[in-house]
Amino acid sequence: MASNPITKISVEEYLALDRAAEFRSELLDGAMVAMSGGSARHSGLQINLAVTVQSALQGTSCQAFSSDLRVRVSPRMYTYPDLTVVCGKAALADERHDILLNPKVIFEVLSPSTENYDRGIKFRYYRSIESLQDYILVAQDQIRIEQYTRGEAHTWTLHDYQSSDETLRIESIGVSVALARIYERIEFPSE
Repeated sequence: MASNPITKISVEEYLALDRAAEFRSELLDGAMVAMSGGSARHSGLQINLAVTVQSALQGTSCQAFSSDLRVRVSPRMYTYPDLTVVCGKAALADERHDILLNPKVIFEVLSPSTENYDRGIKFRYYRSIESLQDYILVAQDQIRIEQYTRGEAHTWTLHDYQSSDETLRIESIGVSVALARIYERIEFPSE
């Protein structure tokens, strides 16, 4: 994820720079922040999530999108979640079709350099997305998935999964995914 913010820029400047760049950057309140490279575990988890979730969505009106699709969180924040799910028609911001407006579920694979950002300011902004029903954090150093589900009156409920025997249930999109599938072939650091 993010490192080395540059000076404040407009959304238009950000989009022009990001679309032309060889690497992706997020925008947070006028600061363009370069995305750092991921680890083998991070990449493996992203692939496992994408394959497993998209497979579970077969026959539904929902579709998963990879981290290549930018999400407009607010007029001053654009991000690249690790995986996003939309149900029904994807609302896209412009004719470029590269900015998603209506994610229903967002997955972030946690990294040591991004965990505080993903849990903190990013989640605070994500909660402002009206369509968002579930925010799911996936640990890469152990089997652990934290699912935050939107409730009434701006409440979010945490379900903490910590075993490969458990099943991640995402009611908002009507799917269940075994943690064993998400963590398949993922090797953890030695203790």
